[in-house]
Amino acid sequence: MANPLYDRLIAPLDGRASDFLILADGRTLSGDAFHRLAARQAGALVAAGLVPGDRLAVQVEKSPEALALYAACVMSGVVFLPLNTGYKADELEYFVSDSQAGAVICGPGAEETLRAIAGSAKVLTLAADGSGSLSDAAAAQPDRFDVASRGDDDLAALLYTSGTTGRSKGAMLSQSNLLSNALTLVEEWRYTADDVLLHALPIFHTHGLFVASNVMLAAGGSMIFLSKFDVDTVLRFLPQSTSMMGVPTFYTRLLDDARFDREICKGMRLFTSGSAPLLAETHRAFEARTGHRILERYGMTETNMNTSNPYEGDRRAGTVGFPLPGVELKITDAETGATLPDGEAGIIEVRGPNVFQGYWQMPEKTKAELREDGFFITGDIGVIDPDGYVQIVGRAKDLIISGGYNIYPKEVELVLDDQPGVLESAVIGVPHPDFGEGVVGVLVAEPGATPDLDAIRASVGEKLAKFKQPKVLEVVTELPRNTMGKVQKNMLRDQFAEAFKTPA
Repeated sequence: MANPLYDRLIAPLDGRASDFLILADGRTLSGDAFHRLAARQAGALVAAGLVPGDRLAVQVEKSPEALALYAACVMSGVVFLPLNTGYKADELEYFVSDSQAGAVICGPGAEETLRAIAGSAKVLTLAADGSGSLSDAAAAQPDRFDVASRGDDDLAALLYTSGTTGRSKGAMLSQSNLLSNALTLVEEWRYTADDVLLHALPIFHTHGLFVASNVMLAAGGSMIFLSKFDVDTVLRFLPQSTSMMGVPTFYTRLLDDARFDREICKGMRLFTSGSAPLLAETHRAFEARTGHRILERYGMTETNMNTSNPYEGDRRAGTVGFPLPGVELKITDAETGATLPDGEAGIIEVRGPNVFQGYWQMPEKTKAELREDGFFITGDIGVIDPDGYVQIVGRAKDLIISGGYNIYPKEVELVLDDQPGVLESAVIGVPHPDFGEGVVGVLVAEPGATPDLDAIRASVGEKLAKFKQPKVLEVVTELPRNTMGKVQKNMLRDQFAEAFKTPA
């Protein structure tokens, strides 16, 4: 029976004696051991009552067992729904209920919270060390599994992304969406079974899961699988690696350490960066220090990767390169949808086998952003230069991307507006040296009130994931507005553009 993702990515692990995962503590997991682990987990999912097409919501710490859960979902035909480990109860309740998840897997410390909000969904646990009720259930299952039959258009994953109303939208990604992109990237970035990827990204996000992991599965290589990015650990493993996928924060922090030099990078062949804009000065400093030019690319939750700077050729700072093979990209007028000539800024639209199937249970949103001819309206503003390189120059939406995570201001504003002494608020993203963009909350006080900023920070910390919380709070007398009463966030971005600049 066919199952494209399993057949191409997971099946080659069966019987593979060589290392697939190398862990920070020196332990290794062969391809065969990983395959057997995933097979036992797949058996546990079926025993829990899940059938092909059901959604499995997963909020756990990064571990080999957590990655195996993705493979277990592929094997069993269950739709994988990874959730940021920073999400709080209110956020989780929405995701679980909206997706109609059949089961939820969480860390042991969150079990009580999840049981209270999971409704009829079964709740299992998985700790960072691999223990938990999921692993107990998997231990009782055989290490062989009768893989579910799935087609190219069957859903493989459901990933939630911010929407224009502040309500997250579930992007439906099919087997062919994920597989086509992985195979293209293996070819474009020259990955082989000899590659060792230094993997320090989270796996609840497209970048760490569907770009990094799928690419290495497709190539047959191995991964140094770190629980998080830590400079000391990364420097320890760089000499054993051939490539690294990161976000700008990784590279700025490495450049801050004098041990990071050409010698430690001599075995590396490729550094890539994405999920947030890479500053041109970081690009230049990295090349001067290491001799490597970072390869920057452009993707989205709804599409995985769309463009890439060339592996061979000029990797231009400030650009995201060219459309990937099989991906069509055009710049259009926001009002008319008409294609604009090269050199003019407009909305980026993309079409290709990587483009998602639509938003979960949101037909109107799908219709508004996914054209009948298959082009997806990204909401990003771009321009194609005379040499064909794509540049991202802004976003039509107010979406903030901080450290690779999408943050919709409205969600944060609703929490800030509810704070004592706050009349109204506006949330913006401004340049941040580590995160690409940092979140700034601009507050207007109620007449006669003085907002307690420390109390507001504490309250926000209880309601929102850490990456959504404003890093800076500013109080102003009024928000700038146009004649229609709309807040002019561009003026606020200009006013607070240097909120994260280090004083000279």
